[in-house]
Amino acid sequence: MNIFWGLMIPFLGTTLGSACVFFLKDELKPSVQKSLLGFASGVMVAASVWSLLIPAMDMSASMGKFAFLPASIGFLLGIAFLLSMDHLIPHLHNSNAEPEGPKAKLKKTTMLVLAVTLHNIPEGMAVGVVFAGVLSGNSNITMAGAFALALGIAIQNFPEGAIISLPLKSEGKISRIKAFWYGTLSGIVEPIGAVLTILLASFIEPVLPYLLSFAAGAMIYVVVEELIPESAEGEHSNIGTIGFAIGFVLMMILDVALG
Repeated sequence: MNIFWGLMIPFLGTTLGSACVFFLKDELKPSVQKSLLGFASGVMVAASVWSLLIPAMDMSASMGKFAFLPASIGFLLGIAFLLSMDHLIPHLHNSNAEPEGPKAKLKKTTMLVLAVTLHNIPEGMAVGVVFAGVLSGNSNITMAGAFALALGIAIQNFPEGAIISLPLKSEGKISRIKAFWYGTLSGIVEPIGAVLTILLASFIEPVLPYLLSFAAGAMIYVVVEELIPESAEGEHSNIGTIGFAIGFVLMMILDVALG
């Protein structure tokens, strides 16, 4: 039961964020969006380091000076995976006028949701792989540490849910309820991805270090390719930097204090 709630916490964060569409009349101000994007970036970078890459290297300690190898390989594979998904799946980012990926006759709202869904994949994998580590009895990952990661991702999912549902209502000219459901559904991939990762890891425990670092690479790709550039666009980019610092420190505290 603990595992179930751990997997659902990030999805709950997206759902609560999407519910902002019922309480806020317009889109979030650009300065608020910048700070929230920066915050999400900070959480994801800190989670990638403390919750994923460091445990991956600790698990490979028996390799001596080459303990970095599984983490390095997994990290690069995670980057390559998200890079390929970016090119294979048609999607549209809220800050861009032109869609990315292959040409497709999809509604703008659909491509906006696909963009967020695509970037939720590594977060689901990250949560799934740390809980898989707990289930395997690995001493480098604790239940408290797994919940710290889930909570940190849920916190950054809250603004992400708002950032997707509010523009859908205003730009897509759809109802608040539909915008809420679109925003919520964009996060359903997280528990699904987490469960699939747990099933995979339970059969091939030796690859846990690779899976941890794979999730880290995928999350860092999202941060560097999308979140940070969007938070730095236009004026007052320092707001995004401040948000990044707060998110990074918060996730670091959660991981160290609870892990």
